[in-house]
Amino acid sequence: MSKKRIIIIAVAAVIIIAAFFGIRAFNQSKNAAAEGLLTETAKIGSLEAFVGGTGTVHSNQNATLTWQTSGTVESVLAGLGDQVAAGDILAELYTSSLSQAVILARADLVSAQDALEDFHDSFGPLAIALAEQKVANARDAVSDTEEELDGIYYTGTDDEIEDAREAFWDAQDKLDQIADQFSETSYQYRQMYQTYASALAHYNYVSGNTVDDIKEAQYQSAFDVAIQQLAEAEAEYNRLLTGPRADEIAAAEARVAAAQATLQLAWVEAPFAGTVTIADPLPGDQVTAGTMAFQIDDLTHLLVDVEISEVDINRVAVGQQAELSFDAILAMEFAGEVVEVSPVGTSVQGLVNFLVSVELTDPDELIKPGMTAAVNIRVEELEDVLLVPNRAVRVVDGERVVYVLTDDGSIEMVKIELGANSDLHSEVIGGELGAGDEIILNPTTSFFDSMENNHRGPFGGN
Repeated sequence: MSKKRIIIIAVAAVIIIAAFFGIRAFNQSKNAAAEGLLTETAKIGSLEAFVGGTGTVHSNQNATLTWQTSGTVESVLAGLGDQVAAGDILAELYTSSLSQAVILARADLVSAQDALEDFHDSFGPLAIALAEQKVANARDAVSDTEEELDGIYYTGTDDEIEDAREAFWDAQDKLDQIADQFSETSYQYRQMYQTYASALAHYNYVSGNTVDDIKEAQYQSAFDVAIQQLAEAEAEYNRLLTGPRADEIAAAEARVAAAQATLQLAWVEAPFAGTVTIADPLPGDQVTAGTMAFQIDDLTHLLVDVEISEVDINRVAVGQQAELSFDAILAMEFAGEVVEVSPVGTSVQGLVNFLVSVELTDPDELIKPGMTAAVNIRVEELEDVLLVPNRAVRVVDGERVVYVLTDDGSIEMVKIELGANSDLHSEVIGGELGAGDEIILNPTTSFFDSMENNHRGPFGGN
């Protein structure tokens, strides 16, 4: 064997021995690194994802009530903490201390209310019945005047005219005979003259000789008036059937409202049902317009407004459940529900936040408006998913990985894909991690170095 070949064999032997001891040292160092590491078993479980923020408790509705005129407080009917209903009078002023306009408003209100009542009555059943009767009377008047107008143009038949003429002539002859025998003042003459006059009138009627321009104009005028009165009666009847116009009602009601508004300056009333949270007036106080009187809050509905980052806002929706805790109420949590999500964000120093309103679903007397609340909104809830601790997840070459401690004590890097997450855990939706794997929670820097070298090989190769 040549000397050169002996040298090559010796070098190869040295390399093999070095590799053996290097791998052995690497495994020893890896096992040593595994000692003292914290682990957690990957398991199937439920995941609740939360988005949180802080805010201040406020009532669903509140109102600050002030005096609307000057005067002296006569009586205070509500105190701090009292429950009041909408429309309840809370305090009122002495009538004698009010302005003339307010004092006279009471009379104006009565007058306006009476006018409004009369206005509605004018369209009632009685008014309609009377209008209907008026239409019937007007129709009768038209019929009568039309008949009278037609009657002045009546012309009888030839026989009727002839009979009337003969009756007239006969009466005239008898009147002439009576005139020769008796005076015009005698009973016999007057009786015969009446017979003569009746015969003449009848003859003129059937022959059409009684019509003149004046009489015709009188009858025509009466008929025209009857027609006009019928049209007016029918129009009024139809108006009542249709009912009052909206603008007529509005005008009548506006007069009532104006008088009522002026009269209400004399007192303060609750605009809605709630609790008196501020009560300032005392009997005898001198007040002016704008003086603070009361504050009313609807404490049956308490809300907390929190600002949610634009990163998380699309995960928040109306109806999601929330958990609330208070610094002022230790060791207690309260339930809530998202009732409103602002569609528009606000930017403050480059950070965009959206306002989310959460209503307490189990309000307690311990919770008061003005308290600070921590709010956690449950934005996602998953069941039977593989979970991995967030603290164990690392990023290597742009991919998420965890390090798993195997049964033989060695350590493996496992790639994973993540879905939903909470503060402590994330959902595993892909990769080679399985339930029961021991995940390393606290890998050290030297551990990362050794794993990276293992990934490239003992000699730095691939």
